[in-house]
Amino acid sequence: MLMDNGPPWGDSGGQRYTGFTIWLMRHGIQVSHGRPYHPQTQGKIERFHRSLKAEVLERNSYADLPACQSAFDRWRQIYNCRRPHEALGEEPPVSRYRPSPRLFRETLPPIAYGSGDIVRKADIDGVISFRNRQFKIGKAFRKQPLALRATAEDGLFDVHYCTQRIGQLDLKIAGAKTCGFVDIARAMPTTPQALQQQDVRNAS
Repeated sequence: MLMDNGPPWGDSGGQRYTGFTIWLMRHGIQVSHGRPYHPQTQGKIERFHRSLKAEVLERNSYADLPACQSAFDRWRQIYNCRRPHEALGEEPPVSRYRPSPRLFRETLPPIAYGSGDIVRKADIDGVISFRNRQFKIGKAFRKQPLALRATAEDGLFDVHYCTQRIGQLDLKIAGAKTCGFVDIARAMPTTPQALQQQDVRNAS
């Protein structure tokens, strides 16, 4: 699932993962986030929101939540089953929908890692200890087991949660006791100005 960085996919404190995204990962769903301040990454959902706002929310008022839900249900039927979509060759989305063959599991087995993995359990603050140092992984991972795997580069370890690589530990980074965890998805410019400069560099 590709998502933006706002709730419930990310939190206002700047954490990449939340309890909900952790739950998705536990079910074997790959989670990735778009670049901060770059809504074009989710252009299709932004277009969906524009239609929903214009056709259901603007210039309409609803007596209560059930009335609002009824309007949503009517519009959803039109959007999914009747309206042609340019990206689908002027066919409605229902013409392309296929149910997933994978069943939802109410109860998940314990998380298991390989015999060669170094397993550390995050504390209540989302911090793990490794080689006499502490690394803040994120509060969403509190009390969760994580696997550390050595890379070809000395002092650099990949951090995995279930089947997904979420970052790296760099033992060469000095500083505070929680320094040294690199969120691989966040190792990029994070301000609008920096992102614009990065886009210019990429274009050249």
